[in-house]
Amino acid sequence: MSEQAKSQNDRAWEALFDKYDILSHIEAEEKFTISAAQIKEYREPRLMAKFDHHINLPQIFREHELAILPISRGDYVISHFEAYEPFGESDKTIVQASLPENLQSLDASQISSETIAINCALASGMLADFLEEDVLYSTVSGRMGSGQFDFHIRNLRTKMPTEVSVHNSQMEIDAAFEGIHSLALLEAKRDLSEDFLVRQLYYPYRMWSGRVTKRVRPVFLVYSNGIFCLYEYAFQDPDSYNSLVLVKHKNYSIEDRRITLSDLQEVVSRVMRVSEPDISFPQANSFERVINLCELLNTQDLSREQVTEEYAFDIRQTNYYTDAARYLGLLEKHYADGRKPVYSLSAAGKRIMHLPYRQRQLAFCQAILQHQAFREAFRLCLEKGGIPDTADIVAIMQRSELYRVESMSTYVRRSSTISGWLHWMLGLLEE
Repeated sequence: MSEQAKSQNDRAWEALFDKYDILSHIEAEEKFTISAAQIKEYREPRLMAKFDHHINLPQIFREHELAILPISRGDYVISHFEAYEPFGESDKTIVQASLPENLQSLDASQISSETIAINCALASGMLADFLEEDVLYSTVSGRMGSGQFDFHIRNLRTKMPTEVSVHNSQMEIDAAFEGIHSLALLEAKRDLSEDFLVRQLYYPYRMWSGRVTKRVRPVFLVYSNGIFCLYEYAFQDPDSYNSLVLVKHKNYSIEDRRITLSDLQEVVSRVMRVSEPDISFPQANSFERVINLCELLNTQDLSREQVTEEYAFDIRQTNYYTDAARYLGLLEKHYADGRKPVYSLSAAGKRIMHLPYRQRQLAFCQAILQHQAFREAFRLCLEKGGIPDTADIVAIMQRSELYRVESMSTYVRRSSTISGWLHWMLGLLEE
């Protein structure tokens, strides 16, 4: 990775590894303990030691298969920890829920935070349904001490367990709901990702398992684009960080999601073609993540580094997905202090993000289909009854006057974006 492509965390951790010879200590002693005061010599610990997804880890951590965990209010331990768990493939079935008609302060089309997502999940009854509890009471939440406990975690290099002791580390619970039979501890996210940091479930689980006699149920809630994805996990061995297993998964929606093929055909028939912008043709296969990026920017502008460090992107993905959203006219890029890229929703992006689910999806489709390559590929998709093959898509791209796409390898590589976005559009249709 070039120096220019490195984040502040990358550079700060490289300096720390060099100053304290961290790699040698890990090789000799299996792990290395570092204090918040030592980290603060280069950057604030809250920015340097919280990596919710594996992709957010600094470069030197990824290169050497390392992860970092808090073990007290002022100390962290670094080792070859298997600290992350992939979400894996999940059921795409969506259960329809609804908010009580008399509620005026919750709007399912305007969920701008994890807290509001949790409140909607509770008020709509989806949490009671998922947890199979007739009555739920909102109990503990916020920052608290973890208490004291020991556990073992798999070492990626030795394949053996490494022992870790925790002494009142600070942790945070987004929400907890207690029913007759169980206590559910929720971790909520609004960013889409391939994995998550198990610590976010494990530390609260260990603390509350020692305080209540009811079954403690770690639950992950991921909200994006109108869909509430709930995952319940269990630790088969309470002392083992890596004994996590998925118990159940279910998707819910509150808004009207009915979109038909006729709706898409109407969009493609009336959409007006726009000239290709002077922006690289998208290399961003997941349109869900384009939408998720717009959701994250709907509440505040973010610098490129903030997008990279706070959400499940590396620098390359940040560039690809911000460029894809800019290509569609959803985002704008300006420069803070004339140097650092900062992204904000465009007027069109803000308008779309304030639409109800169904209209929002069709507006996204219109933003895609106003570009010739996507519109022709979609029409061919309708004719063939399926996604066109790469050769057909490349032929369409070659006659669409794309900006700075010249080599055949680039055409082939970026044709996967068209395939991916067509898959997303077809996935909107009711069964």
